[in-house]
Amino acid sequence: MRFRFRALLSAGVLALLPALAAPGAAHAAHAPHADGGIIGGSPVSAEEYPWTVAVASRARFGPARSGQFCGGALVGPATVISAAHCFGQAALGGSWSDVPDLRIISGRTDLSGTAGREIAVKSVWVNPDYDPVTNSGDVSVVTLKESLPAGSVIRMAGQADAQDYRAGTAARVFGWGDVSGYGSYSSVLRAAKVSMLDDAVCERAYPGSSDGTYRRQDMVCAGDPAGGHDACQGDSGGPLVAGGKLVGLVSWGAGCADPAHPGVYTRVAAVTGLVAAHS
Repeated sequence: MRFRFRALLSAGVLALLPALAAPGAAHAAHAPHADGGIIGGSPVSAEEYPWTVAVASRARFGPARSGQFCGGALVGPATVISAAHCFGQAALGGSWSDVPDLRIISGRTDLSGTAGREIAVKSVWVNPDYDPVTNSGDVSVVTLKESLPAGSVIRMAGQADAQDYRAGTAARVFGWGDVSGYGSYSSVLRAAKVSMLDDAVCERAYPGSSDGTYRRQDMVCAGDPAGGHDACQGDSGGPLVAGGKLVGLVSWGAGCADPAHPGVYTRVAAVTGLVAAHS
């Protein structure tokens, strides 16, 4: 599947968007069965990783799982960053400003429960330079109406931190998305262990097609060379963390957990200036 947000639920009826359904079905057939994670991960606590938040709307996605459709990372007490495509027409069926109950959910491990906080969104800045053809520039900045504790914030990796997530570095990706590649969404926050991969690996995997084009200047690449560990649909915008820093945001990929097609993430170090300017 090209993008990794949940399909839109309209008037209580699941409506898989035509532009996404065909490639998703084709790639999902090759996705291995999960052993309990995002793909191949394990349950974790939102209290332990408080910077992992859910982006939700019951009006658009129904009451199950608190209406979660994307993920995000808390990088300031009132600032969440996520993927640009989470707030577009394909994801929401319209403008984010027309979604009456758009919320950021913090501290809720199990989305079927009521723990934690649901905070209304004050504004969303969607990168105007986001390119839905290559998937370059896939970042948005969400400003909250209320602040969360400063201790819940994760530090964004900067250009000087590149050695902390060089190829071969262990990383973890977090989310409530599909655990199988077949639309089996998790109610519980999960994390999968992946490895940072060399840019050349993703350049070979994604040289340019209908899936997208890997651009090392604003994307990073992570996965499992053997397959079986990855983000998937519903995880878009969620955090990729290495060395205790936020290094990527779940963006796109062909299929889920396919060793030939690693996960592609927005390179956080490339967008820190944009985040600062719109926080």
